[in-house]
Amino acid sequence: MTDSRFETIDYRCAGGICSILLDRPESLNAMNATLVAEVTQAFADANADSDIRAIIFAGNGRAFCAGDDRIEHQHPESEAEARKFVESIQQATREIVFGAKPVIGAIHGWAVGGGFEWALNCDFTVWGESSQAFFPEVSLNLCVTGAATAILPAMVGISKAREMLFLGDRYTATELYELGVATRVVSDGQMMTEATILANRMAELPTGSVQAMKRNLNLVGLASIEAALQAETEVCITRFMDPETTRLLKQF
Repeated sequence: MTDSRFETIDYRCAGGICSILLDRPESLNAMNATLVAEVTQAFADANADSDIRAIIFAGNGRAFCAGDDRIEHQHPESEAEARKFVESIQQATREIVFGAKPVIGAIHGWAVGGGFEWALNCDFTVWGESSQAFFPEVSLNLCVTGAATAILPAMVGISKAREMLFLGDRYTATELYELGVATRVVSDGQMMTEATILANRMAELPTGSVQAMKRNLNLVGLASIEAALQAETEVCITRFMDPETTRLLKQF
């Protein structure tokens, strides 16, 4: 049963698995302020629920997430307004990455910009074979958020991360698997099934050891996540305040 508290999230839990589905299909689940806030709240709720042992993160409609909603974007009137928006994006990542429960991303269609960042935030990702992902931020006068500056280099190496972040090339699911970004690539029709199988496997493992492993991997193996979040925040506030960013976003 869908939780009626949320406007932009399809939130449902059963059998120890919580599914958090982005639910703005008319905009390819593009990120607006409400969606970002509700993703944060949904993950906070799932992580606090003692009955939940694993989380599936996916999107309804034709895409996982098409990044920032360029149609709803308004140029910030003040630095405080820009800071509030950027910090809300970073808080969503904190809930996904530092939350206790393992997160399995089920990625289909497009994962663009912030949507790609959310895919990187997951502990495991199952990609539909026709999926594509890229980072357009630099071309839009922006910087990535979501600790992508720490997580992506850890996955693919600093040289490849530079190429992906600066040039904004598009990558297929198969290419992402070969780079070590995708955990699994399956047919589009099997994506949710495979993600559910993986979530159930995680749910069957001892809760304490699963949560300890996630915590240690992120605190030790990815020790620069918090520093990346803070540095990204300051840069993105400056970039959002530049009118050129708004112009480029509107025409993207």
